[in-house]
Amino acid sequence: MAALRAAKQALRREVKRRVAALSDEEKRRQSLALSRQLFGHPKYRSCKRVAVFLSMDDEVGTEEIIKDVFKCGKSCFIPRYESSSSHMDMLRLNSLQDMETLPLTSWNIRQPAEDDRSREEALASGGLDLILMPGLGFDQLGRRLGRGKGFYDTYLQRCIRHAKGKPYTIALAFKEQLCQEIPVDDNDVLVDEILYESDE
Repeated sequence: MAALRAAKQALRREVKRRVAALSDEEKRRQSLALSRQLFGHPKYRSCKRVAVFLSMDDEVGTEEIIKDVFKCGKSCFIPRYESSSSHMDMLRLNSLQDMETLPLTSWNIRQPAEDDRSREEALASGGLDLILMPGLGFDQLGRRLGRGKGFYDTYLQRCIRHAKGKPYTIALAFKEQLCQEIPVDDNDVLVDEILYESDE
């Protein structure tokens, strides 16, 4: 266990270093290219209920995706992380304006306040068709390196128990976030597909 943790930590540092070397312009360019790739993806086109992360500086930007979700009339859910545990809910976002009024967390991302009870939680209603996954690193087999809190792995376990079953998961990655191999254990849930800009 300790060896696995140490291996993950070393890889996190390495990937963070690679992403930190990217200019804002390059991150924006790759984010737009990935957004366009996603918009043509059959799973995205057919989904009605989608969970999207609100991106941090070192993640693929999701702003255009969220705009498109509303434009297409899909239901949009965003994460609310509980900082004291690995618990996360996916709460309904009503509009772009709604997003701009959400409070900022200590991680500098917007999320519904802890006492905001008015929002629909995805699993309390119709479940999810698609989850767009953040992460620090990914490999070609769908293994994901998170930030170490286990939010998404724990949430996906809950999805698996939901009547609708596990939603399709697509990770959005800068090509600098691709790794040869990511060390995982039994709690790590694999991602169905990783979208990145290939050089082909």
